[in-house]
Amino acid sequence: MADAKREFGIVGLGRMGANLSLRALEKGMRVVGFDLKSVSDELKKAGMVEANSLDGFRDKLSPARPLFIYIPAGPAVDSVIDDIIPHVDKGDIIVDAGNSYWGDSIRRHRSLSEKGINFVDLGTSGGVEGARHGACFMAGGDMEPIARIEPILIELATPGGYVHAGPPGAGHFTKLVHNGIEFGMLQAIGEGVDLLEHYREKLDIKEILRCWRHGSVIRSWLIDLMEAAYREEDGLDKIPAYVDDTGEVNWLVDDAMHMEVPVPVIAQAVMQLISSRDDDKFWARAIAMMRHGFGGHKYGHDPATVRERRQGQISDFIRE
Repeated sequence: MADAKREFGIVGLGRMGANLSLRALEKGMRVVGFDLKSVSDELKKAGMVEANSLDGFRDKLSPARPLFIYIPAGPAVDSVIDDIIPHVDKGDIIVDAGNSYWGDSIRRHRSLSEKGINFVDLGTSGGVEGARHGACFMAGGDMEPIARIEPILIELATPGGYVHAGPPGAGHFTKLVHNGIEFGMLQAIGEGVDLLEHYREKLDIKEILRCWRHGSVIRSWLIDLMEAAYREEDGLDKIPAYVDDTGEVNWLVDDAMHMEVPVPVIAQAVMQLISSRDDDKFWARAIAMMRHGFGGHKYGHDPATVRERRQGQISDFIRE
């Protein structure tokens, strides 16, 4: 059996799970994958070991087995965990690497601990590009399972892009705060592009964005994405102003109200995003471009995203 410190299982081989697996395989890790649609030829060619069922992880991985789940947040996570439980042993580690609500992660940790199974909530940032070439990981969980998976996460992360954020729930709470900050930054950049579009004379916005990428206080990956998309689409006119989202930052605004922590920028960014669905605004088109760039989010209204948002409603809201 391969070095247990450099092997893991993964459930869910969509864009994030597949690209993270490819990065791990290229680094010589042993990856055992399971997906309802079977393992792709690309992953098999890269060296992934296919588990034909969830029971396959027990035979193909050494204890304590880390099993990463990369599926959308919501009841589906509980269903997958319930399906996994009969096929793992005490001491194995279930890692929820999706965008689950932190309160649900605390509940899942408590439930699995009673069965002797470890649980880690893992916020993952960087989008599909990050999964493929180096993600940013925010982990929450007990020290023992964290120590088991930490070497894997550090190796898969971009340099410096890993933190053990705290106890169970902290990983997903940290990622949720991150998403709220992201909303505020997207809104500010979108409004700035809107102002440039409305100047009294026509401006070379592509070149302005290029300039901002080099040495300016606001240089960032989001500005990089904005320039690339603006050039590719030759402006904003072809981009629908409707901006979809999965509703996760709504959780953060609700949390902030209960914590009595003011978050006016994040809250207003959520309101502005919702308002995009009724108004043709340049800032909304700009945000849609950046979201498409970092997460592959579709332009315009996406019924699949609406279903994901509804499925991801808080199933067991915990405030501590």
